[in-house]
Amino acid sequence: MSTVLYGIPNCDTIKKAKKWLADHDIAFTFHDYRKDGIDARFLEDAEEQLGWELMLNKRGTTYRQLDDAEKTAIDKAKALAMLEQHPAMVKRPILLHNDTYHIGFKPTQYEAIFC
Repeated sequence: MSTVLYGIPNCDTIKKAKKWLADHDIAFTFHDYRKDGIDARFLEDAEEQLGWELMLNKRGTTYRQLDDAEKTAIDKAKALAMLEQHPAMVKRPILLHNDTYHIGFKPTQYEAIFC
């Protein structure tokens, strides 16, 4: 079994997910978007299962700073390019467990995945 948690370390939701995994003795690798980078292959694989609309963090500062024309013209190709260029725009966390991607964190969601 392989488990990877993707995100940025100062995110509160990432901290909660990491704590939940540690408290349940679940081994995982943490992939820091800022330190380890993010590539097109990961984004394409995750998008295939999750959809780009779900992966795009519209609540974050980076997205909100886009002008209205950029926001209305977003499609899959543009979204993936923006996510690769601005990893902070990827909704967090993304969890890869047994070749399946999951997005977000709620204790009940992780219980369903791991228990």
